[in-house]
Amino acid sequence: MADNKVKSGKEILDDFFTEISSIENVDKMIADSLAELYTNGKLTDKNVANELQKIRGENDNEN
Repeated sequence: MADNKVKSGKEILDDFFTEISSIENVDKMIADSLAELYTNGKLTDKNVANELQKIRGENDNEN
C-alpha cells in the first residue's frame, strides 16, 4: 500500500534544499550556497543577496 503521509512544509523544504544542486540547469555553486544558508538557519533575503554578490565577484575574478 502507498504511504499517503502528507509532508510538512519543513520536510518539503528540507528535501528541496537537500536535492537543489542535482536539479537540472541549476548552478551548483549557487545551489550549494543556498542549501548551506538554509541548513544554518540563515536563509534571508539579505544573506541570499550577499551570497549572490560574493559568487558574482568570484566569477568576475576568474575571467
